[in-house]
Amino acid sequence: MGSKVAYCFLRNACNLAWMKGSPIQIKIPGTAVPPSLPCPALSISQRALLWKHFTLVNKHPEITALMFYRNLFTLDPALQALFHTGMELQAWKLMEALEFAIATLPNPAELVPVLETLGRRHVICGASAAHYTILMTAIMQTLRGMLGAEFTPEAENSWRAVLGFIHDAMLQGVRRMRQLLNN
Repeated sequence: MGSKVAYCFLRNACNLAWMKGSPIQIKIPGTAVPPSLPCPALSISQRALLWKHFTLVNKHPEITALMFYRNLFTLDPALQALFHTGMELQAWKLMEALEFAIATLPNPAELVPVLETLGRRHVICGASAAHYTILMTAIMQTLRGMLGAEFTPEAENSWRAVLGFIHDAMLQGVRRMRQLLNN
């Protein structure tokens, strides 16, 4: 168990360096470039709405992250055991990942490999395919709670499309990592 925690700590350090533009990345043969998933077809107004919402929730990233993790751990208390870093770091990672995903949606050739890599990395720490559905539900609950009346049916549909895409891309990474581990 100790080596698993150490690996997750090292992985998190690599995530931080990578998200800040460092070339540190884990490359595993078989990553999909060009992407094997079509990016959701969103209008310019839908993308603008997503960006507006992200900007609103990112004004208070600690509150957003606390609400997200409260929702996540309420949906599945056992998930708490998968987290080995402080909530401040988790908050930063969550908001960085969301920002990158929203900003990179128009470029799936860049976005999909990153999401697949995140999926692969989370396998090592014990995340399963079922956890991703719970994660997406917790994000939707958090957005609904943080945005209030701004979370209109159009906004919900736009977020569902993007989160579904993120979910599918990360699960591709999970499947590929499981194939490598089983060989």
